[in-house]
Amino acid sequence: MSETLEALTRLVGDKVRITQTGSGNGQKPGQQATLIGLGLNKMGKTRELENTPSVRGMIRKVSHLVKVEE
Repeated sequence: MSETLEALTRLVGDKVRITQTGSGNGQKPGQQATLIGLGLNKMGKTRELENTPSVRGMIRKVSHLVKVEE
């Protein structure tokens, strides 16, 4: 989790690339909804989003299911 937060801190103001690495099945409903809100609904899908506080919070909530790329 600390690697994810460090990557986000370096990218403030830029875009952030997020790849789903874990399944939303079997997770809490809020985590499933967060993945959908990020535009991730299948394993291996990648999205590039603006690095805003709301997106960072969503990534933090599902940090065990996603990989953040610089």
